[in-house]
Amino acid sequence: QVHLVESGGGLVQAGGSLRLSCAASGRTFSSYTMGWFRQAPGKDREFVGAFRWSRWSGGSTDYADSVKGRFTISTDNAKNTVYLQMNSLKPEDTAVYYCAANGRAIARVYMTTDYDYWGQGTQVTVSS
Repeated sequence: QVHLVESGGGLVQAGGSLRLSCAASGRTFSSYTMGWFRQAPGKDREFVGAFRWSRWSGGSTDYADSVKGRFTISTDNAKNTVYLQMNSLKPEDTAVYYCAANGRAIARVYMTTDYDYWGQGTQVTVSS
């Protein structure tokens, strides 16, 4: 069992920055994948980015084209927390943001069905 809690959402102006946090608790894994997704009203849940940690090969990241160069995923193992740093925010980034976890370093990371655990989400609103 893994429990995920997102925080850090809020209202920002276009061009601004925001950092989301995803705190994990429960069992730990030597290899894992942490994903970020977002969902706007009436839209499908959309892949944002993912961080994989493999006990054999280390870490790697993947980002959606829509956020590449603007968003960055980082981790703080001491706090069991994964971050999503969002810069140069656009109104199109407005959505509920979710973190998700898989207890393995998986190859495919962009589908919601690739993850076993989900947080409850945090609202991000970008005004123009």
